[in-house]
Order: sequence, then C-alpha cells, then structure tokens
Amino acid sequence: MMAKLARLRPGAVLRNRPVRDYTLMVVGVLVTGFGLDAFLIPNKIAAGGVSGLATIFYHLARDNGTSLPVGIQMLVMNVALLLVALRLRGWRFAAKTIFGIVGLSLSVDLLSPFVPHLATDDFLLAALYGGAVSGLGLGMVFKAGGNTGGSDLIAQLIAPKVALGLGQLTLAVDALVTLVAALVFGPELALYGAVAIFVSGGVIDLVLEGLPVNKAAFIISDHSDKIAHHILHDLGRGATAIQARGLYSDTPREMIFCVVYRNEIDRLKEVVYAVDPKALLIISDVHEAIGEGFRELSV
Repeated sequence: MMAKLARLRPGAVLRNRPVRDYTLMVVGVLVTGFGLDAFLIPNKIAAGGVSGLATIFYHLARDNGTSLPVGIQMLVMNVALLLVALRLRGWRFAAKTIFGIVGLSLSVDLLSPFVPHLATDDFLLAALYGGAVSGLGLGMVFKAGGNTGGSDLIAQLIAPKVALGLGQLTLAVDALVTLVAALVFGPELALYGAVAIFVSGGVIDLVLEGLPVNKAAFIISDHSDKIAHHILHDLGRGATAIQARGLYSDTPREMIFCVVYRNEIDRLKEVVYAVDPKALLIISDVHEAIGEGFRELSV
C-alpha cells in the first residue's frame, strides 16, 4: 500500500497532466471551430452563448456589406467575462479559460477560409451535425478542466449567487440568445438553434460521463440473505447490505445494493425473482464504476 502511495505522490501522471489537458483543449477548440464554421455559422443557426450572438451580428453586418469575423467578436465579448473570472476565481482558473477562449476564437477565424459549408440545403441536418460536432469539441475542453467562455462561464460565475443550477443558468442564457435569433432570423431558424443547443449538451454529457455501460441495482426483499448469496456466488459480483425501514409497515428491512455490467442485468433479474417474485428491484444507469471488479482507480 505504501509503495502505491509513493508512486502516486509525485508520479509521472501528475507531471504529464498539464500536457494531456492542453493537448485535449487544442483538439477540442479545433473540433468546435470546425463545427461552427461548417454547419452553424453559414446556416444562420445561433446555438446559444457568445458564438450564437456573434453569428447573429456576423450576418447582420454581412447583409450591410460589412465584414465582422465571428472569432474576433467572441474574443471581444469574452473580455469582460475574463476580467470577472480573474477577480473571482484567480489565475489558476483563468489560465485555462483564457487558453480556451483565445484558442476557440482563433480556430473559428483561421479555419473559416478552408472549411466547406455543409448541409446548406437542410437546416435540420446542419443543426444536428453542428450541435454534435461542437458538443464533442466542447466536451474535450471541459474534460481537460478548461472553458471557452460564453454562457457556460456566465453560469459558473453566477451560480454561487443564485438559487439555480449550472444547467438551468446556461439554458436561461442560451434561451435569451435564441430569442434574439428569433427576432433577427425568424422563429424557424431559432428553433433549429435550440435543437443544436440540446444536441450539443447531450454530446458534452456523453464525453464527460461516458456511455452508461454499468447498472446499479437496489433490491428490497424479505429474503435478502438468499438473494445476496446468489449475487455473490452465482453472478460473482459484490453487494452491500443497507439497513432500511418500510415507512408504511414500520418494518425493518435489508436493502441490497450492487453494480453489474449491462449484459448481467437479465441474470440479476432471474436470480432476484427466482428467490422472491415479490421483491422490489430498482435499476439505474451508472456512467462510471471504479474499483474492485471494474475499472481501476487512476490519478
């Protein structure tokens, strides 16, 4: 045990973590920039946040014969947010935020002349692909502990001061951008922007949490000892007994908690109902299981 701790303290993993993080962020901002340039910006799809506002202003300026690059707009809009981040969260937080904001702004403008405009005849495909690609890139940035500014940064800064979660605040900011897009581009394009926002959010969650390949099971039964025996010896899985009490009957009961792979769910159901057909079995998704019998814990 001490040898493991000795390896973990200074370990190479910790020393190489900044390299891994910034590499992931570089790839992330490039992927996000491609998604914006290829699908969202040319199709007037404002997918919330600073990039959405910049898309709106870009097309307004273009219609009036003026060039207003999206990346430069994003950088300018985020200056105030950066100053607030520096004051409230310190340099450690701001370093990756600055890197993400500047990197995304540069990637949008530098890639723009070389990226083809895709799905220009199908707004739904543009919203789906644009949301998925940009969400993939943003997920990489977030996984590295970075940020690209915009509505996400606004939500992180406001969250400690209001009784709303990060997700709710981000949606509120994006909803305002969608409303502006509806006034400028019309309600149809604004709805496509909303589609892109939700697709992007789903892909970000997928990148951060992974696919739910494991399942958590809560089992309440009068024969918990027998069920636990079969889980341990037939399925080869660990289980935890949790003392519980039925509030309606005021009867003490033992609830079993266990985590299994997705392909073991049917066997678990067979075991439970073979012992007690009246048992209550609750199954939920587990995005990550770390420890004995599953993936090893790493720094």
